[in-house]
Amino acid sequence: MSHSKEEQERRRSLVGIVLFVTYLVALMYVMFFAEMLGRTEVNREYSYNLHLFREIGRFLRYRNVLGIRAVFWNLGGNVLCFVPFGFCLPWLFKSLDRVHLAVLLSLYLSLLIELTQLFLRVGSFDVDDLLLNTLGGLLGFICYRLWRKIRRRYNEVS
Repeated sequence: MSHSKEEQERRRSLVGIVLFVTYLVALMYVMFFAEMLGRTEVNREYSYNLHLFREIGRFLRYRNVLGIRAVFWNLGGNVLCFVPFGFCLPWLFKSLDRVHLAVLLSLYLSLLIELTQLFLRVGSFDVDDLLLNTLGGLLGFICYRLWRKIRRRYNEVS
C-alpha cells in the first residue's frame, strides 16, 4: 500500500508538530517547575543578572568549587534546551527557514521565559541565559540545515 507524497508530507508535519509541542511543554516544565533546578523553592531570595558574561564567567571561574556537573547544566543546558527550537522552526514552518529568524525567535522565546521567571520569581532572570539560549537556537538551525543537506543528497542517490 503506497501513500501519496502529499499524505506522507502531512503525516510528517503532524508528527513534527506533536514533537514540537511536546518539546515546548518539557521546556516549560524545566524552566518553571523542575525541582532539581530549584524552581519550586519558595523561601529563596530572588536574584537576577543584568551584566553580560557575569554568570558565565562565575561558573567558569569557580568550576572546581561548583563541580563540572553544575557548570555543564548551567552553560551547556541553556544551549541544549534551545537546540530543538532552532531545528524545529524551519522544519515545520518553511517561511521561518532564515538564520536571522531562528536567532530572533530564539531570543524572543528566551526573553519571554526570563521575564516570566522574573515576574513569577521562579528561577532567575539572567542576560547570560538569553545569550546561551539564543546560541542554542542558532545551533539547532545549523543542525537543521546540515540535516536538510544530507537528506537532499541521500534522496538524489536513491
